[in-house]
Amino acid sequence: MNLDLNSDLGEGCPHDADIMPLVTSANICCGFHAGDAHTSRFALRLAAEHGVRVGAHPGYADRGHFGRRELALSEDAIVELVLYQVGALMGLAKAENVTLQYIKPHGALYNQAFHVEAVARPLVEAAVLLQLPLMGQPGSLVETLCRGRIEFIAEGFADRRYRPDGTLVSRTQPDAFVHDVAEALAQADRLTREHGIRSLCVHGDNPQALAFVRALARKSP
Repeated sequence: MNLDLNSDLGEGCPHDADIMPLVTSANICCGFHAGDAHTSRFALRLAAEHGVRVGAHPGYADRGHFGRRELALSEDAIVELVLYQVGALMGLAKAENVTLQYIKPHGALYNQAFHVEAVARPLVEAAVLLQLPLMGQPGSLVETLCRGRIEFIAEGFADRRYRPDGTLVSRTQPDAFVHDVAEALAQADRLTREHGIRSLCVHGDNPQALAFVRALARKSP
């Protein structure tokens, strides 16, 4: 398996220091849905120490729901939300001599952008303004709207289950998560072979994140 392995870090979860040496990319929280300037800067410092590629991980300003509740914002508000968060992370990254390489939206912002044009369009607009590639799911509106404007990075999830249409099973459903390491490895292989995934994610807040990342890292050459 030869692909980028990423994790959502800087959210104040306990395993960042253990996960960071095992991944090749880190999606660093921008402090709105979780974490703060300190947790983000600590994650950036870890990334610099281990030579890990870094992306910004902006989400809805909804800490009570960890950015996972769908919100109805105007397109201008979404552009501003992303520009503000990524801009702040850029400042912290500069302090650690790190350059942001891409944007990966978080939680509901990411999921809504799969099929809601009024969310996908401002995300792409923000990425174009910042001249940063945008990470998202293959087959999404984000992928379509990026064409000819900004680089799109196709991402898959080793620790989440999928619906037939390519969207993720809601976290409110009992079968939303992959719990077995062997199943995670098999899903990673399938996503890579069948869907052209360029980057594979394990969520940093997953209680089994460290075990999954260790197993996936061993599979990568």
